[in-house]
Amino acid sequence: MDILDVARQAGMTVVLEARIGRQEYHSVHGSLAALQSFAERVRASTMEETQAVEHE
Repeated sequence: MDILDVARQAGMTVVLEARIGRQEYHSVHGSLAALQSFAERVRASTMEETQAVEHE
């Protein structure tokens, strides 16, 4: 799961603040509704991954 992509899909703004060597630093901004959407998307994705592992 690409957590930054999930944040964008939830309607949040992801800003690259800095890059030091290979490390990147991001800021994520959004409304409370976007945060709730983000949490629901992470939860759903985690449940899908768990079910896929259980069925292997």
